[in-house]
Amino acid sequence: MLEIRIAALEEASIIHELAHKIYFPTYTGILSEDQMEFMLEKSYTVTAIQQSIQHGQLFYIAYEENVPVGFIALTNKNENILRIEKLYLLPSSQGKGFGGLMISFAEEEAAQRGRDTLELNVNRGNKAYYFYLKQGFEVVEEVDIPYYGYILDDYVMQKKITL
Repeated sequence: MLEIRIAALEEASIIHELAHKIYFPTYTGILSEDQMEFMLEKSYTVTAIQQSIQHGQLFYIAYEENVPVGFIALTNKNENILRIEKLYLLPSSQGKGFGGLMISFAEEEAAQRGRDTLELNVNRGNKAYYFYLKQGFEVVEEVDIPYYGYILDDYVMQKKITL
């Protein structure tokens, strides 16, 4: 059973710990070690997570039997689109259907906010791309985003939802 709860500012440390357990297994072979360390330092320190929350990004922590196993972050892009800014699960929790439950959760959030589209970016080398295709997402754009001396080579994917 998966429970998804909104993260309070003081729970940023839980997200920080999860990110540090998830990032290297997810991106080894896709990103350089330097880039992974940079991204963790830039986006996943407790302070950086708290700042993201204070600037309108809502983080939710996924729990399996009260143990944190992943997180998702959502923001309103515009009146039609809810963006999934982050969606990560511990490697040991993948393949259990939890990712699909987290997408369903995002769909419910989008519907509650009156948005009819979910959007996310996924690195073009990330195997999660195939997971998103199975969840009904489609590639709407390929982007190369300059990011502090690195290039984020992503697919922008969207999924229409029924309100």
